[in-house]
Amino acid sequence: MLILAIESSCDETAAAVVSMGENERKILSNVVASQVETHALYGGVVPEIASRAHIEAVSHVVRRAVSEAGVELSQIEAVGVTYSPGLIGCLLVGVNFAKSLAFSLGVPLIPVDHIKSHTAAAYFFDMSLSAPFLSLVVSGGHTSLYNVTEPSVYTEIGSTRDDAAGEAFDKVGRVMGLTYPGGAAMDRLCTEGLSNRESGPRAREDQIVFPSPAINDDTFDYSFSGLKTCAVNHIHNWRQKHSVADKGEIDRGEMAEIACAFTQAVVSGICKKLELALESTGEKRLVLAGGVAANSHLRRGVRELCEKKGVTLYVPPVSLCGDNGAMVGAQCYFEYLSGVRASTDLNAYASGEGAAAAAALKKI
Repeated sequence: MLILAIESSCDETAAAVVSMGENERKILSNVVASQVETHALYGGVVPEIASRAHIEAVSHVVRRAVSEAGVELSQIEAVGVTYSPGLIGCLLVGVNFAKSLAFSLGVPLIPVDHIKSHTAAAYFFDMSLSAPFLSLVVSGGHTSLYNVTEPSVYTEIGSTRDDAAGEAFDKVGRVMGLTYPGGAAMDRLCTEGLSNRESGPRAREDQIVFPSPAINDDTFDYSFSGLKTCAVNHIHNWRQKHSVADKGEIDRGEMAEIACAFTQAVVSGICKKLELALESTGEKRLVLAGGVAANSHLRRGVRELCEKKGVTLYVPPVSLCGDNGAMVGAQCYFEYLSGVRASTDLNAYASGEGAAAAAALKKI
């Protein structure tokens, strides 16, 4: 089945053509137009600017995806689109384009949940992956655990109660003076900080310890707000003690230590609740997905936990951890099989709650 999928939930305009079937999961094209350079000027995504950029890019991106796939539009059998959750203005661009395209082609329009799509990226690289399994989605807007009983049925069993891990990484990176988005730079600095600790420049008594984001109760929930605030306060206090201006550069060794301590707190906190979830559910398969799943330290921490627990881990390659159209195409296929369809009255929803209720009405 040839599927054309469109993603526009935040600051990437993406489209892909995928071929999906019982014995085939293949990416024929996967085009992404990023807005990172634009939003770096502001230290974060500006919704109105992002929406306008999607309008400018969507036609070209879709046309290029079809061309690179080596197919004709007439061969497309379904159009999938992210309709929730995300920035509402950005989502509306993709949804309206997909509605028009599906109507003109006379093919089914399939609404796809953004979080499910991140998980679905793992289907492309291991044919053995099938429900049931647990999914841990860690991104700029989400840090959640799901019990996936069927490819299109997700039950959230744990999540962040405030900020997401990715947002916390970016905020701390921005306060440190790193270029937006700060996640990748924090990853590299953490590696440097670990090296400093091992080689001796950072004495053990001087190592920073930040609080865990794992809520101290019997839930599988997180809270990254306090951790983020603690790290930001540490940075401000360091600047004051060393007479460094608010936007001045922090000592490289201190930056590496902060990144190391912050990353370790995030990884250990996530793994703490993940371990509880694995023990509680007894599930032996786990998918790690989302933009922060590209973080090398989180990947290693989750992998080590899975090895200890005898759990099979499925992780998409780094190239498919961020927002892209291929992941939408993968989930579109399973939504199609489950009977999900949308008509030209499909709307976009900023939150998953409203989307779930709307999607339930569209099954046939």
